[in-house]
Amino acid sequence: MPWGDVEPVRRERLVCFDTETTGLAGGVGTKAFMIGWGRWQEQEFVVRIIYLTKMAGEAAMLRAFTDGLPHQPIFIGYNSRSYDAPLLKGRYRMHRQANPFDDHRHVDLLHPTRRRYRGTYENCRLQTIEHHVLGIVRDDDLPGSEAPGAWLAFLRGQSSVNLGRVIQHNRQDVLTVGRLLNHLCDARSMDN
Repeated sequence: MPWGDVEPVRRERLVCFDTETTGLAGGVGTKAFMIGWGRWQEQEFVVRIIYLTKMAGEAAMLRAFTDGLPHQPIFIGYNSRSYDAPLLKGRYRMHRQANPFDDHRHVDLLHPTRRRYRGTYENCRLQTIEHHVLGIVRDDDLPGSEAPGAWLAFLRGQSSVNLGRVIQHNRQDVLTVGRLLNHLCDARSMDN
């Protein structure tokens, strides 16, 4: 396992997650308007996505995320230690809610992916790795830079078509994190 446990970890504890946000700058003005996460429940990987339908719903969205976590979760993300988790921690703090990241382990797959594939491909962005390593090709994917605009258009009562594309993008990110975790664990067991 990439987190160094001697004993096997039950898959049901693993939470693959990703956020969609109002910008990449971080800080107080940036908020997550969508949180997607996937968990193994029995033999199935179940993805849940929650998003803000109004600006005032952030506290409820954060509570829903926390309430959907298993006992003793282990968070799995991609570039999540540098971006997603710190952003969510700040939002939890702003709403005076307990933040689930402080008390539980967190594995950022960007780092083992870079160790394994640096120099092999043009970069180690998630979509590059999913295409070259996992064979996933996204059709009609909305670029992440357009996600905030699609969400704001939805809030203003305009078309929700692009918000649907943001949901699909987030869902694919969560699925890819789960598949990449399996791939890296399989590759590591073959190396040993």
